[in-house]
Amino acid sequence: MRIGEFARRAGTTTRALRFYETQGLLTARRGANGYREYGEDDLRLVNEIQTLRTVGLTLEDTRPFVECLRAGHDSGDSCGDSIEVYRRKLAEVDACLERLGAVRAELAGKLGDALTRRDGFVDPCVVVGRA
Repeated sequence: MRIGEFARRAGTTTRALRFYETQGLLTARRGANGYREYGEDDLRLVNEIQTLRTVGLTLEDTRPFVECLRAGHDSGDSCGDSIEVYRRKLAEVDACLERLGAVRAELAGKLGDALTRRDGFVDPCVVVGRA
């Protein structure tokens, strides 16, 4: 199939497909007329890339998954390099959650302190007795 149809079926743009090609993630065959030609295997690669991108992997992170599929495996995460990407990304997410937990604890403490200081304090910005 040519690039326009392929982009429609893959749910992406021709620009994205060309970019994947320049990054070495996708290889288009060229017809006699010079047009890019793609097959069902290419569609599978692009679907794998898009799925991985939706869970936060970078385009470079998707490379081992694409290579695993190209090697003939049933899934892109059947290879050791793909598993390592999952492990690394999971460690990054865990570190981010730990940082967010610390920020949340700090904010909760500040809120508690602020509420404690405010007990018995009348806010001058609130008009009392007006209906």
